[in-house]
This record gives sequence, C-alpha cells and structure tokens, in this order.
Amino acid sequence: MKILYVCHRFPFPPKRGGKIRPFNMIRHFAQNHEVTVCSLVRSDEEAAEGEGIATHCAHFEMGRVSNAVQNVRMVARLPTLEPSSMGYFYSPDLARRIKALVQAQKFDLIFVHCSSVAQYVENINGIPKILDFGDMDSQKWLEYVRFKPFPLNLGYWLEGTKMERAERRLATRFDLCTATTRAEWASLEGYGTGVPTDWFPNGVDADFFQPDGATYDPDTISFIGRMDYYPNQECMFDFCDRVWPLLKARRPQLKLVIVGADPIPAVRKLEERDGITVTGSVPDVRPVQTSRIQPKKTPVPTSAHVAQQSRLVSQLQAALSRTGDYDGEVDGLMGPMTRAAITTYQKRNGLPETGKATAELVSLVESRLPKITASTQTDRLSGLIADTGP
Repeated sequence: MKILYVCHRFPFPPKRGGKIRPFNMIRHFAQNHEVTVCSLVRSDEEAAEGEGIATHCAHFEMGRVSNAVQNVRMVARLPTLEPSSMGYFYSPDLARRIKALVQAQKFDLIFVHCSSVAQYVENINGIPKILDFGDMDSQKWLEYVRFKPFPLNLGYWLEGTKMERAERRLATRFDLCTATTRAEWASLEGYGTGVPTDWFPNGVDADFFQPDGATYDPDTISFIGRMDYYPNQECMFDFCDRVWPLLKARRPQLKLVIVGADPIPAVRKLEERDGITVTGSVPDVRPVQTSRIQPKKTPVPTSAHVAQQSRLVSQLQAALSRTGDYDGEVDGLMGPMTRAAITTYQKRNGLPETGKATAELVSLVESRLPKITASTQTDRLSGLIADTGP
C-alpha cells in the first residue's frame, strides 16, 4: 500500500513522546508499505536532524514554521470557535504540499497522528483515513483547569471546550479513530459519533532497553520523561511532596534521579531536597536505569523533620481554607491542590509565586486573618439559635 502519514511533530529523531509514537508506527508500516511522511519543523536544527527519517520512509515533506508566527495564529483563533492548538500546528506551506501529493499520487491510506493536524486532510474523500488522537487533548486541557491558577485556568477551560467540540467533528470525518490508553479511548467512544474506535498503547523497544548484565543500585529510583511537560512536572512535584518523605523515613539511603530535557526552575529546585538529582537531558537514559549516573550526596531527613513539615503544611491548609483559597482536606500533604492554593494566595497578595509552604508564609497568612474573639463567637451562636428557632 501507499500510505500518507501526517503528524504534528517531525518524527525523527524519536527523542520525545510526541515523536516516539509516530516514528515507531512509520517504521512498522515501512516494513511492507510505501510511506510518505508529512510534518512540521520549527528550526534549522530540527530540520537537519529530521533528514534521518529518509532511511525509514519512501519520501518526506517538511513544513517550515516559526514559533513567533505560530503564536500569532494561536492568538488569532481566541475569539473564534476554532481551538488555538489548530493555529499552532497549521502551516499554509504544509497544506499546499499535502494537497499536491494527494492530487499527484494515489494513496491507499491516510494516517494522521494527533487531532491538531487532522485539519490538513479532514475534507479529503475517497481514501480510507485513520485518525490516531494519541492523547485526547481536550480532556488534558480541561484537567489542567483544576490545577492552574486564575485566570490561566479560564484559558485552559476555553481551549479544552473548543477542542472537545473539534474532536467530535473530526472523528466523523475519518473511517477509524484510535487513542493511546483505555481511559482516552473511553472519552473518544463517549462522543457517540458512530465511527469505529479502538486504542493501542505505546510500546517499548525491548531490544534497545535490554539489560546488559551490569550491576545496579537497588536504592535508586529513576523517573524518565520530558520535564517541560506539565503532567510530568506535577507527577514529580506530587511524588516528592507526598511519597518521597515517607520512603526516605523508612529507607534513608534511597536516591531519586529525575531525567528529562528542559526541566523548569521549579523542577531544578527539587535537587535541594535530600537524595534527589535532576539531570536534565542525557545522551542515553540506559545508564540511569542501572544507576551509573551518580546522584549527589545529601543529608538524610529525620522523622522529626518530616513530621514538622507535615504540621507546617496542615497549618497553611487550615489558614488558606479561611481565606477561601483552599477547599481540600487538611491532611498535611503537599499535593497539587495545596500548591495551587498557595500560588493563588501569593499572586493575589503580590508575593513571589513559589507554591511552597514555609513558616514565613504561614505566619503572614495567619496574621492577616480576622481575629475571632469570644464576643464574636457568642454573636454567631446567637444568630444560629435565632435562625433555627420555632
């Protein structure tokens, strides 16, 4: 078969999630079929690296874009019903290239990875088409609403709502739609479009990651993933806040190595905690799996320190509950809701937005709370009695 494969990030080299899944599909298809790859590149470096896809497909087309122009296209879609994501991944040049290919050649299948580039082929008829959503982006944006501070959360709500509408429409323009996980497939199936749907997970190159027999450190945990990706960041923030202190209290010699490109400053600051190393990008993640990247030496936290920090977080949760910034349980655990509440309070009061629980912040919040006196309590009780009287 002749397959036209369209994806949102140029799939070579496969060094991030948005490239790994499509690259492995292309490599699989190319074993028995003639594959033409069409995608975007955003820099000269990405274009030069992308040339390597030539050994894995029959032909490829690159649509050159700049982030500055794509950002303008995103903003231009804000007052419209079209998601801004569609603007970020739209290129008139790539659209012309795809149109010319379809007119000049007879493709047996069009395969699209990611809903944001389905726009290039959604109106093409007469050729079987498959849309692999991968992530259901609308649900991801809507989930972010819970964790992002105001007014940023409104932007995610708007994009998620518009994206969900677009996903429903796009699903009806393809012959088969797929997703990466069972949960995402359930969201897709829940649209009730009547189009056949399924899911297939990301795989692991078992040969590449085959253990080489070298010894490993049983007291080292590694987390591997891009650290400019919000879900990965929240995963590590939550793990380091809630789980890591408990593990260290039971196993003081434990070490955590966080490996991934472009860690934001808040991720870098995790290195200040006992036993944690943030490496940034590495040429090969396999040495991390056997702990041949040496973590930094740090002091071991005591149980008393863990208990003290938990009491501090509980105090802050209780105080932020009274300010209206936190509506979760006062449990002493520094999770995403607590961090978001802290950031919201700090922003509203012109403080540095660290999202961290400190003794200084607890004192500040408590000092600004209205004082509850005995007379105040008596007045409130009298009011309640009056309200519930016969």
